[in-house]
Amino acid sequence: MAWPDIFQRRALLSRFSHHHVVVFLLTFFSYSLLHASRKTFSNVKVSISKQWTPSAFNKSVEPAELWSSGRLFPSAEEATLFLGTLDTVFLFSYAVGLFISGIIGDRLNLRWVLSFGMCSSALVVFVFGTVTEWLHFYNKWLYCCLWIVNGLLQSTGWPCVVAVMGNWFGKAGRGVVFGLWSACASVGNILGACLASSVLQYGYEVSQVSRPKKILKKTHTGR
Repeated sequence: MAWPDIFQRRALLSRFSHHHVVVFLLTFFSYSLLHASRKTFSNVKVSISKQWTPSAFNKSVEPAELWSSGRLFPSAEEATLFLGTLDTVFLFSYAVGLFISGIIGDRLNLRWVLSFGMCSSALVVFVFGTVTEWLHFYNKWLYCCLWIVNGLLQSTGWPCVVAVMGNWFGKAGRGVVFGLWSACASVGNILGACLASSVLQYGYEVSQVSRPKKILKKTHTGR
């Protein structure tokens, strides 16, 4: 019994050009990197909690009250609760942003929307994790606002990459292609975890700087 045409190697490859390969890889790694940035935040929560709370074992500054006065929370429990709140506001803004980003993506160039969302999200993460630490500026409302904005910006990723993939890959073979392509989220989570763990010893803010950024410049939005 012969295999269906879609499972025959020559039939499958003949359907796609090198442009399809470029689109597949760019959208794959674009969304992977967005997921990587979310994973780094999850991996550095313990370090952030320690940085935001005073430590009874810190003897580098005298008196101890001077060092503790710059901390954001009096205890690790309160810091952990606030980090959970950040997750909540991020997911809420991300859910709202998905609807908005879909509308914007239908009306504007998908490449520009996706590039803007990725670059702006990278900037927000950099300010959240690195700039505030460099300046020793800790403010709960600033963190909440930054993470709400980050959720809105990251929501541009999924609608845009799916729309681009849908424009380039027709119904024939779409199941196979999207089956492979859907691994992008898992690849991003693995990449984010590896990046964060490799530089976490230098401080949680370094893991925010090390997040790679990729701009979708060459992807066309149609055949």
